[in-house]
Amino acid sequence: MSESVNNRALPLQFKGRPLMRKDSILYYGSMSDKYIVMMQVLDSAKLEDIKLSKKVSVQLQLTDPDISSRDRVVKSTERDGLYAALDIAAIWLERALSSK
Repeated sequence: MSESVNNRALPLQFKGRPLMRKDSILYYGSMSDKYIVMMQVLDSAKLEDIKLSKKVSVQLQLTDPDISSRDRVVKSTERDGLYAALDIAAIWLERALSSK
């Protein structure tokens, strides 16, 4: 492989879909699809030197930029912990994208 490919960081993925983080917000899915999931860490706890997510808001959203941000939300819930949030996010996104 070329030097530039070896040095480029691969994007983080979960179950074959992109997972991006900006501060306390995680975006799951691709903006080129009809839907994406936004997860926001609402509460966290410190365990030694690691910060653990305690309460996470999960929203299935339309990616259409012509719709107001409030009207983009299709489903929402809160989950305890990041794993539970990612689990429901993967289910919702898979179902939403397969029912095109």
